[in-house]
Amino acid sequence: MSISDEKYMRRCIQLAKNGKMNAQPNPMVGAVIVYNEKIIGEGYHVRCGEGHAEVNACASVKPEDEHLLKECTIYVSLEPCSHHGKTPPCADLLIKKGFKRCVIGCQDSFAQVQGRGIQKLRDAGMEVTVGVLETECKMLNKRFMTYHTLHRPYVTLKWAQSADGYMDGHISNTYTQMLCHKLRAEHQAILVGRHTFEVDNPSLDTRVWYGSSPQRYVVSSRPMNLPEGFHPILSTSVDNLLIQLYNAGIQTVLVEGGAQIHQSFISSGIWDECYVEQGTQSLHATVKAPQLSSDFQLIDTLSSFGHLIHHYVHA
Repeated sequence: MSISDEKYMRRCIQLAKNGKMNAQPNPMVGAVIVYNEKIIGEGYHVRCGEGHAEVNACASVKPEDEHLLKECTIYVSLEPCSHHGKTPPCADLLIKKGFKRCVIGCQDSFAQVQGRGIQKLRDAGMEVTVGVLETECKMLNKRFMTYHTLHRPYVTLKWAQSADGYMDGHISNTYTQMLCHKLRAEHQAILVGRHTFEVDNPSLDTRVWYGSSPQRYVVSSRPMNLPEGFHPILSTSVDNLLIQLYNAGIQTVLVEGGAQIHQSFISSGIWDECYVEQGTQSLHATVKAPQLSSDFQLIDTLSSFGHLIHHYVHA
């Protein structure tokens, strides 16, 4: 692995992040085409169902540079697909274009790929290097990887609490509400408990942020009538709840319910990220905010008009 390989793979990662809002449930992928240490094409997976990063990168090459592809290296943050899905296999495209070399960030965990794309390129005589900035490339698609390796959705917890550690549903300010809706737009589904739904009557949409609203789920231990656009889940355990979401094809879920549902995820040890907003006022209320156990790591803290947003990951 050379310094140049790392440089161009970082560009792939940078490009891939542009697909964060619209690529899901597909992974975010970036691709860069390099000839003689010069980028002559690049692209990323913009939207699910449309062209993959490799297709867009190839399409960006100027017609007068097409003949150079046989001497080019293509860098891709994730293994090129080898199967027919909504689009043709990208591995076949790279072989057809005649690339001299392919540098891949990490192997795809999706069952229909898992090394098959890499093998197809090698069988065609292409030089293939795998594992350049592998950790960073895997982190880029941690949600996709979790779904396909652990067979459950990627779980993000989010709640707001007062300065003295209580919840009442009216703590967020205008800016932190925007950040909350941004989180919603980045998840396929959002989940609240029955009590939160009945007391707060939440919309659970993205009205103050750009992007599609997530699918809205309400979990309860007994049947309940819900308005149009809300989906009920009958469950008494986190494991069963996540099985149902996985079977429904939900890759990412944002939990925004009350203290009880959050604590159930924490107690089960099945969560991946957590955002805790801490307000400036003390409430002396009756509902204590959830408490994280010891198996977490603080990633960063954002300040917004006195409010602090702590970002944790499950260790």
